[in-house]
Amino acid sequence: MKPSNPLIVLMTDFGLQDPYVGVMKGIITGISASAGIIDLTHGIDAQNILQGSLQLGLSAPFFPDGTIFAAVVDPGVGTKRKAVALVTEKQTFVAPDNGLLSYVMKTQRIEACFAITNPSCMLPVQSATFHGRDVFAPAAAHLANGLDPAALGNAVNPEQCVQIPFPENSTPDGGISWKGEILYADVYGNLVTSFTADLLGEEKEKTAAIRMKSGMFLPFHRTYGDVDEGEVLVYRGSSGFLEIAIRNGNALQSLGLKPGDKLTLQNAIDI
Repeated sequence: MKPSNPLIVLMTDFGLQDPYVGVMKGIITGISASAGIIDLTHGIDAQNILQGSLQLGLSAPFFPDGTIFAAVVDPGVGTKRKAVALVTEKQTFVAPDNGLLSYVMKTQRIEACFAITNPSCMLPVQSATFHGRDVFAPAAAHLANGLDPAALGNAVNPEQCVQIPFPENSTPDGGISWKGEILYADVYGNLVTSFTADLLGEEKEKTAAIRMKSGMFLPFHRTYGDVDEGEVLVYRGSSGFLEIAIRNGNALQSLGLKPGDKLTLQNAIDI
């Protein structure tokens, strides 16, 4: 049965300067004219599967049950990597099987997974470089029309899907301090770290700080307005991870930090 209000959410690393996103929307609309289309983001750093996986998994809970996600960050396009549709208890995710669905699989209950191999669910001719147009957009549109995901192709054991490792925080001293790293930077140059907000209790927030490799300490604050313009702060980001920012500035450009750099989270009292 065709969903009454099908919704397709797109996430890619395509950017907006080229026609790729618009073409995907054209394909979707041609197959499922009633489907609503939302752009989650097309600003994932080029081929950055870790960033894409995190942003997809962290964003999905804010969308209604039944939402279909078409996610394309695909450095292996044209190779033997599978195209899959992952069905969770709430939503469906159409994506390359390259680890992009790792955070979804980590945070949602998986019901089924299917390889996308049915020719009738793709464009008649597939290029070796644009499966977003030729495979993922058509598959998502057919799902929006009510197609049973099982009709896309053979079942795949979700445990056999590619899953990328996520940076894990470690504590050498029983929770007094934590070792972690920078995951990615957002458009403002704010640095999202691997430290989750639950590592800080309410009391620790008053004195917590992140130590950079250089030895510089970055203090914790509730929000940007709690510090002066140009001042550095650490805060609880909306994603649940601790972030590093400069009020009205760009931490990525100014602090000499980049994704993958190691950090230490600790209580400033213990310094």
